[in-house]
Amino acid sequence: MNLSDRRQRLDGLLQFFHPLWHAQPFREARPAWCEQWPALAAELLALPDDAVALLNNDSAAALALLARHLPEVADVLALTEVPAYPVSAARDHGTRWAWEIPGRKQSQIEAFASASRPGGSSVLDWCGGKGHLGRRLALEWGLPVHTLEIDTALCDEGEKLAHKAAVDQRFWRRDALAVADWPRAGQHAIALHACGDLHRRLLTQGCAAGVSHFDVAPCCYYRGVDQTYVPLHDQGGLTLTRDDLRLAVTETVTASPRLARQRDREMAWKLGFDAFRREKSGAAYKTFKPVPAAWFRQGFGEFLQQMSVREGLPAEMAARSAERAEALGWQRQGEVMRLSIVRHAFRRALEIWLVLDLACYLESRGYTVDVGTFCPRQLTPRNLLISARRA
Repeated sequence: MNLSDRRQRLDGLLQFFHPLWHAQPFREARPAWCEQWPALAAELLALPDDAVALLNNDSAAALALLARHLPEVADVLALTEVPAYPVSAARDHGTRWAWEIPGRKQSQIEAFASASRPGGSSVLDWCGGKGHLGRRLALEWGLPVHTLEIDTALCDEGEKLAHKAAVDQRFWRRDALAVADWPRAGQHAIALHACGDLHRRLLTQGCAAGVSHFDVAPCCYYRGVDQTYVPLHDQGGLTLTRDDLRLAVTETVTASPRLARQRDREMAWKLGFDAFRREKSGAAYKTFKPVPAAWFRQGFGEFLQQMSVREGLPAEMAARSAERAEALGWQRQGEVMRLSIVRHAFRRALEIWLVLDLACYLESRGYTVDVGTFCPRQLTPRNLLISARRA
């Protein structure tokens, strides 16, 4: 199946299942789909904690569970499967090239480099930070590298590291969203986790400039999107909001147990406040501003009072209701995590749709395009790589 056909089929399935993945259990005590598929809701609410954690972090396993109740979901699972890129044998460059790179980031860079193949007259390292990826490819491919980065301090550090590694790497202190003279014809443009408009601009401007090769691992698709996503390729029938784009990148497979516990606690406290506000005001869910991290380092009673004052609720009521509100918050947290398995099951499908939009755009501009994974998802959930070569 070619990329365009896959995108079209996935577009139709995501539209069909929109009520499942668009509903937000954090805001809705019982999403509408619970009435339509009560057996599914009952199975999810009865799951033990370890199964909940597994299914929320494994879209394929979650889709398999849903398929027992909705057989058509199996088609979504098939369309989200992409091959892994073959890994090329890299030369041993020692450890000096990897100065200052955290271990996980270094592994991502090495995996990206092993999955990419050289092409073009030079390499453009788009939004490259200190140029770690560009430096690695300069050593591996022997090509001159141009690293484009807006942060002057990162450029300064990168130049020092390039000098130590004795590579041909030049830094350009430029805003990728404003430049008109980059990329350039014949270059090999690379981007590891350039966010939102940054990776979209690289592709659109690079095609116009005549870039010969692209290797792009997109990230944070919602960045630069106001309300709804505007596809680079044809519109199709699917419309994605900014919240939908956030859903595509909410996996936490790299989070430590401590951070996972902290996340659960913060969610329970927010839901506890939401339960208190609904009870006192009689209103449905209402969004609220981000909560200062320091408020979560106190007791729940103090948290509830601070939130009440900020949101215009009487603090004296909060003091009397804290114990009950906290208990309700933890109860709701358990329910939200279980019902969110349905929503999270479609995360990978949404990301594949977004990547296929970019890939089909490149095909329409005359490139031969492949989509695959460059590393295991345990190293980074954003492991999809778009590799394009001008015919």
